[in-house]
Amino acid sequence: MFSLITPLNKAFNPLYKHPPSSQPPSTTLPHKTSKQRAINASRRNLGYLSCGTGNPIDDCWRCDPNWETNRQKLADCAIGFGKNAIGGRDGKIYVVTDSGDDDPVNPKPGTLRHAVIQDEPLWIIFARDMTIQLKEELIMNSFKTIDGRGASVHIAGGPCITVQYVTNIIIHGLNIHDCKQGGNAMVRDSPRHYGWRTISDGDGVSIFGGSHVWVDHNSLSNCKDGLIDAIHGSTAITISNNYMTHHDKVMLLGHSDSYTQDKNMQVTIAFNHFGEGLVQRMPKETTPPLFHFHVISINTPKCRHGYFHVVNNDYTHWEMYAIGGSANPTINSQGNRFTAPNNRFSKEVTKHEDAPESEWKSWNWRSEGDLMVNGAFFIASGAGASSSYAKASSLGARPSSLVATITTNAGAHNCKKGSRC
Repeated sequence: MFSLITPLNKAFNPLYKHPPSSQPPSTTLPHKTSKQRAINASRRNLGYLSCGTGNPIDDCWRCDPNWETNRQKLADCAIGFGKNAIGGRDGKIYVVTDSGDDDPVNPKPGTLRHAVIQDEPLWIIFARDMTIQLKEELIMNSFKTIDGRGASVHIAGGPCITVQYVTNIIIHGLNIHDCKQGGNAMVRDSPRHYGWRTISDGDGVSIFGGSHVWVDHNSLSNCKDGLIDAIHGSTAITISNNYMTHHDKVMLLGHSDSYTQDKNMQVTIAFNHFGEGLVQRMPKETTPPLFHFHVISINTPKCRHGYFHVVNNDYTHWEMYAIGGSANPTINSQGNRFTAPNNRFSKEVTKHEDAPESEWKSWNWRSEGDLMVNGAFFIASGAGASSSYAKASSLGARPSSLVATITTNAGAHNCKKGSRC
């Protein structure tokens, strides 16, 4: 069971009674038993309540008309390297009732910022449709879910979401767009601490030293820097079911070529739709300030070091290439659909960056079961044996012929209470 907090009973919600500088109550709901978790896992493996879309995440929960009464079931539906991200599954539900962000140091109870900084696990939902224009980065504390289902929630027009040195985060069902740089300001990141933030990049979602993170079913576009960046030793991440459009620099995975701590990074990129208006970005040659990194970016994922499973995504637009990498990442591309642009010089899916062929030819990049459309082609390199991709394998790929069906509902939902989502 869980405690549903609504505007009508918020007087009973201790989170609405304590200022952000005080310690919130430690009471939480009982954790699920190992037996309950085993049942959930078995149901997931067997396609329990399958809606027949072929998308294992959606088939896990979307066909249930009562999804709104058991929101936290979503946490049991994750796949890939981020499958153990439970977010706020074992905590209370926190209802955001106020779209404001007047004070990033002392956020008002009922605001999204007040919710995400709390120390206890929380499943955060929204009382109504709202657009939240943040004054500074939204710095999340561990064990939080932001769940936009049932409302149209936009994080837009200001700095956006930062997942820095925390764990167990789920970001689901949001419209994240027009994100801008923030910084040179004090920002609170927990009930007991706030500090000075330097200039941020302006990412939609910035994962910095984070682990067990699941970014699912969001619509992202038009941010100052990346739409989703994961750097500085981040790992155990799944980026799934997102719809990405109209942006210059889409995704960066890895801090820098010289940052070897990223060698253990594992990221699953699954069931996403990389759509119209995505543009290749060129290298920045300037020396950036703290937390603002030298990057060489791409239309879609650019990988440094680490292990990356790119599975059942739909790449319908790119201008120069779809997947790039440097510093010897392992890239396992399976069951994707790559539709090349009409420009005959931009048909190649891959881009081996910052290295001569004598070096990159040993990097482990493979294409298995990918569908190449309009002359697209993938230049593989390194080993072909499956054993070489064990650390870059996180789930079974579906046939690429099903990609259109699997990704048809990518992006934020239009879920209505009392009906299938």
